[in-house]
Amino acid sequence: MTRIALKALWARKRRLAGSFVAVFLGVSFLTGTLVLGDTLDRSIGRFFAQAYAGTDVSVRNATSVSDSPGAIRGPIDASVADRVRGVPGVAVTEPVIQGIGQLLGKDGRPIEVLGPRTAGNWLTDARLNPYHLVEGRAPYALDEVVVNRAVARQGRLRVGDVTAVLTPRRVPVRIVGLAKFGDQDGFGGTSFTAFTLEGARRYVAGAPDRVTSVSIRAAAGVSQATLAERVRRVLPPGTEAVTGKALGDEGMSAVTKGFLTMFRAFLLVFAGVALLVGSLSIHNTFSITVAQRVRESALLRALGASRRQVLGSVVVEALAVGLAASLAGVAGGLGFATLLGGVFAAMGAALPVGGLVLTPATVAVAVPVGLLVTLLAGLVPAVHAARTPPLAALRETAAEPPGVPRARAVVGGGLLAICVVLVLGSVVGGDSMPVAGVAAVAGIVGMVVFGPVAARYAAALLGAPLRRLTGTLARRNAVRAPRRTAGAATALMVGVGVVTLVTVLAASSEASVRSTVARSFGGDLVISAAGTSGTAGFSPRLAEDVARLPQTSAAAGVGVGDLRIGGRSVQVRYADPAALGRVIDLGPAARIGPGRFAVAADVAAKRGWHTGTPVNVRFSDGTSRTLIVGGVYPSGGPVGGYLIPRAEWTPHDRQSQDTTVLITLRAGTEPAAAKRAVTDAARPYGAPSVRDRAEYLDAQASGVRTLLTLVYVLLALAIVIALLGIANTLALSVHERTRELGLLRAVGMTRGQLRSMVRWESLIVAVFGTAGGLGLGLLLGWAVGRAASDGAFAAPVAQLAIIAVVGALAGVVAAVRPARRAARLDILDAIAAT
Repeated sequence: MTRIALKALWARKRRLAGSFVAVFLGVSFLTGTLVLGDTLDRSIGRFFAQAYAGTDVSVRNATSVSDSPGAIRGPIDASVADRVRGVPGVAVTEPVIQGIGQLLGKDGRPIEVLGPRTAGNWLTDARLNPYHLVEGRAPYALDEVVVNRAVARQGRLRVGDVTAVLTPRRVPVRIVGLAKFGDQDGFGGTSFTAFTLEGARRYVAGAPDRVTSVSIRAAAGVSQATLAERVRRVLPPGTEAVTGKALGDEGMSAVTKGFLTMFRAFLLVFAGVALLVGSLSIHNTFSITVAQRVRESALLRALGASRRQVLGSVVVEALAVGLAASLAGVAGGLGFATLLGGVFAAMGAALPVGGLVLTPATVAVAVPVGLLVTLLAGLVPAVHAARTPPLAALRETAAEPPGVPRARAVVGGGLLAICVVLVLGSVVGGDSMPVAGVAAVAGIVGMVVFGPVAARYAAALLGAPLRRLTGTLARRNAVRAPRRTAGAATALMVGVGVVTLVTVLAASSEASVRSTVARSFGGDLVISAAGTSGTAGFSPRLAEDVARLPQTSAAAGVGVGDLRIGGRSVQVRYADPAALGRVIDLGPAARIGPGRFAVAADVAAKRGWHTGTPVNVRFSDGTSRTLIVGGVYPSGGPVGGYLIPRAEWTPHDRQSQDTTVLITLRAGTEPAAAKRAVTDAARPYGAPSVRDRAEYLDAQASGVRTLLTLVYVLLALAIVIALLGIANTLALSVHERTRELGLLRAVGMTRGQLRSMVRWESLIVAVFGTAGGLGLGLLLGWAVGRAASDGAFAAPVAQLAIIAVVGALAGVVAAVRPARRAARLDILDAIAAT
């Protein structure tokens, strides 16, 4: 039977090409995701290994307030370097200073990079320094710096150029050298500006007696662990000694637990959608091919084949298609990983990838997944083939049995009813996200089961406006084969449903952001730091300068930092509460004084805090204090979840900077003139962006739109697979109706009319699938959107209309090849077909 199955597969290879392509694309997406994740893992691991390759031990502050990879810890006393220099086994020690340092490009603005913008001192020991000069020389004077070559190229800077570094105060510098990090032009997406040790003490550390860490190189024959243990014995409280290997592992672990885990999960979701849509297309293809082979299966049964053997023959076909497509998909995944990297780069988020990494684990995951998806998709058709009675070989049998079982209508309708009830319950209830998730599953399964029931009526309704001969025949073809119509439409329905869901979620999230910010911020202008890096910002003096302008009535600067509050690492905002309360609605929180801080209402509820609650707060320099919750302000807006008074923050951060300045203008001030005055005032601080209220609201929501664009690109593959499924279904339908089409041509139908009939049928299928997807996506978007966006819901009519039109037009495109094949049929050969 295996030989018969393989010969039958080879004889019908063109009919199963659609299934092959669907599995191939889905496995390619999965493999590309895994390959890209492994490649990033190796590339980032190499970066960290190079960063600490020459460092045997590092002495640093024992306090960590941030879980972000590469976060700069608080300073330690510079005398630690003298303490460890005399430890047995120490060959070389170098004090290390690291901090914020934004290099200005030729245009006078900070050079935007994805990673941190840092400055520090140039290490004189070549083995301890992960950077090496490729042009120019090391810095000697206080105003001389070396920069990494990638950021110099991006800022159009050369050796000898004069520019400035924001630390956050503006420091004029001359570039005397360009450096590479190992074999790369920079460390990931970071920028690095290196002063002399004395220059870094003055401009970065802000004090001659403070350093960030001390790097140590061991003498020959002394291991890292041994040296670290010796160094620990002479260290003062609040410091720790860590081996170079532990530093690399720590940085890699932080990246893996944070960015890489989320990155892989994000892409795997879309790979799963592609595989789901592909499985539906495969199921439909096998269902049609098995139905077309009823007489063949019956003949095998009549010749003595058992049900198990017939079942096995179809399973062998599915496994053969799945194996071939999965192996091809693994190879295609390498190209797909390159394509994904290009997509991220085109959106301004270039990933630090080198040569692609294909591991045995990736193959061990991708191939079985492809086989499993194909097997499950072909299992139900295989069971139907095994149930074919031997007598079916002696009579004419329709490829698709008429009617739809009543049980299918009951089960499918019940699942859709459950979906609607759960959605209503999630909208009315409180914590509705889990309920919305169950509703999504019930809705998708219900659509698949109930599809053939709805297809008969939907095809009749959608095809009703088609009055000409070709339209009438197309409508009747779709109506008389509801399972085939529904099977072709279901894959598109799921794809369009996911696109609609994401569109509604994005619109709801954007509406929530706009509403929240608009309610809390009543100002007129906003100054924002360029870029999204946590080290982007400007001097707090800018807010003071703006406040003195005759056009402004109030200006409040807001900075961002990390603390451990109540034992958790959290991102906080720091500002003068009184000044901030004049431009945004803080309520009682605007009156908090020394020894107090404020939190947003959602944070207070989640952590069980109220006004008067004492909370332990640990700063980056190791200082620990108990602060009192002095006020609770409305959630959302420009101050996040935690607000620390600037007076509490500044003593623990020598490089405190603002990322935002919120401004209210005086009554009667002309807005355009005020914006020009503020822009002029901001120019010496790196020319940060100055936006009016409307532009600020747009900027706050821009991140949602960028993410939506990326999601559309990733979902495009699922839509392509769905359209291939429609094309494959039509092609199989043309094959099934060869004799019918020949008779139509014999009685006078032209080739053009035949093509038109196939296109109209494809359009009916595509509109049915698109309409069902839009309905399901809107329903689930209502539930999930309200749960994820604090009750906000928005349905962007224009975008949904575009989705509907594109879905319908795509159906016409999918019909091009089947329609052309139908029109090319030879009349006599088609009539003679059986």
